Amino acid sequence: MKERINKCSDWLLERFPISDLWNEHMAHYYAPKNFNIWYFFGSLALLVLVNQFITGILLTMNYKPDAKLAFDSVEYIMRDVNWGWLVRYMHSTGASAFFIVVYLHMFRGLVYGSFKQPRELIWIFGMLIFVCLMAEAFMGYLLPWGQMSYWGAQVIISLFSAIPVVGDELSLWVRGDYVVSDATLNRFFAFHVIAVPLVLLILVFLHIVALHEVGSNNPDGIEIKENLSWKGTPLDGIPFHPYYTVKDIVGVGVFMFFFATVIFYMPEMGGYFLEHANFIPADPLKTPEHIAPVWYFTPFYAILRAVPDKFAGVIAMGGAIVVLFMLPWLDRSPVKSIRYRGGIFKKAVLLFVIAFIGLGYLGTQPATPGATMVARVLTAVYFGFFLLMPLYTRWEKTKPVPERLTEQRTLEDRIPDLMAVIDEVVSVEKSPGMLGADNVKRRPNYAGIKTVLIRFAKNLKKSLD
Repeated sequence: MKERINKCSDWLLERFPISDLWNEHMAHYYAPKNFNIWYFFGSLALLVLVNQFITGILLTMNYKPDAKLAFDSVEYIMRDVNWGWLVRYMHSTGASAFFIVVYLHMFRGLVYGSFKQPRELIWIFGMLIFVCLMAEAFMGYLLPWGQMSYWGAQVIISLFSAIPVVGDELSLWVRGDYVVSDATLNRFFAFHVIAVPLVLLILVFLHIVALHEVGSNNPDGIEIKENLSWKGTPLDGIPFHPYYTVKDIVGVGVFMFFFATVIFYMPEMGGYFLEHANFIPADPLKTPEHIAPVWYFTPFYAILRAVPDKFAGVIAMGGAIVVLFMLPWLDRSPVKSIRYRGGIFKKAVLLFVIAFIGLGYLGTQPATPGATMVARVLTAVYFGFFLLMPLYTRWEKTKPVPERLTEQRTLEDRIPDLMAVIDEVVSVEKSPGMLGADNVKRRPNYAGIKTVLIRFAKNLKKSLD
């Protein structure tokens, strides 16, 4: 029996290089040994992608892409299909989790310079994946055929009509009808289930191949391939398997804990993951009081509403995404990582994060004059971060970059410092007790707490400077 298995294995390996692929991309692929928590999100994105594919296939087995049956088929999945509610919530929560993970993955690339030479193509493929995810999420958002799905699609598709000359014809072509109807639902279903996922898979494959060709970036922004051992392997690298596969398993475990908590206890997430209006069947004759897209589109939606002219708003919304593609050529800093950049870039990143989160919040709120004015200021900050980057990244003073990766302190190394901080913020009082034993009381030492907070603020200011 063992000989037969070995023969079958040899027959397969002679015809398909499984072992070579495994060695090239896992066992013999050297990654920097100073990866931190920010490097979990790439593998988590792949995990969520697999979740979306599997749950999506299960949902299509009972979903009806018909304007008269779509909403009822979703209710049927939720109420009558065995574990249908779980599959549906895994898919809807997975969509939001996908964008959370991707946004954090993009932010890590931004602060550590993963878009700079020689990784420009990796960044471009990543941004194309982001655009495909937005298209996939938008088309999937219509499929439940609820009130917010219907009217959200109506509003977004109508934006195409703002394009001069071809706008009306283009929006008619996208809808397949003069209003969002059964034709729109069918074509969106086809794109969501077949066309866009195929493009997404190809882009993910190209993204990973491009990454493994030039190697992974690291928190120091140092190219580990420039320092090789006599064996030709990077001195500051370790094999991806088993070291980072085990590390990623830990990250997956933590992620699954939070993912399951949302699914079982708060799948709607207060109306951000699943809007309350989407539990009402679509009614073309009744417009919701406030139409807003899902939370992961709201920063760009707020930019759209911040511009008074409709066509200019569409240009600004599209420009907010296009400018991300230009990032490798906008940054003129000689260093990659934020660790060795000057205070100007660090402050600019902080303002960018505030602007992005602020725009995301404003996109969920009604468009009042005050909110619109704040959105315009935040829009200016958003674009200013990118468009002024060639200037402030060239002017700022950077720190010297070491030739080798810096040593990362382990948790065990940090324990003495942690104990010292605890001793500083806690005062211990001893008093005689029963049978000769001492009663020990620990109380907050407010002077120590103040000292620790002041030291933390000084260190934070020093890092920004």
